[in-house]
Amino acid sequence: MAFPLQERYVNLLTDFGFKRVFGSEPNKQLLVDFLNTLLPAHHQIQELSYKSTENLGKPILIARPSSTFTVRAQMGSASS
Repeated sequence: MAFPLQERYVNLLTDFGFKRVFGSEPNKQLLVDFLNTLLPAHHQIQELSYKSTENLGKPILIARPSSTFTVRAQMGSASS
């Protein structure tokens, strides 16, 4: 019995989707390229690093869900 192959897509507009695609070291260049398309030529990112934002302590109750995705970017000038 064969099952049809279903295509699956990641929704980048969700927290899970964005972090899944852009939030890991193997996909770092993909994130740099994406951000550089949004930035002017004189503020292009040359290097970035990921910072762990996981809080392993007591859970904090908040009024609405939130998420943090922290990267550190080194900007370069257009002349470099």
